[in-house]
Amino acid sequence: MVYLYNKSTGDLLGEIGEDDLQFLIDQLEEESMKDQDYSITNMEIAYFAEHGASPELILLLRQALGEQSEVIIIWSRSPK
Repeated sequence: MVYLYNKSTGDLLGEIGEDDLQFLIDQLEEESMKDQDYSITNMEIAYFAEHGASPELILLLRQALGEQSEVIIIWSRSPK
């Protein structure tokens, strides 16, 4: 499993599988090979939904974003 966290608060957002992680890696810009954080907005979520993201990933990201305009998520393969 892969754990997604809110980078600002450290709160666990949920767990995703390797396929969902690979989808995020493929779709989002990484600043380096070790980059594990991503900026998520409504625009990204809509794009993901149109380009084959799993319903579970879309739901998790929508919940993480909530009423904010942007949330920074970070992933880890081990729980914190």
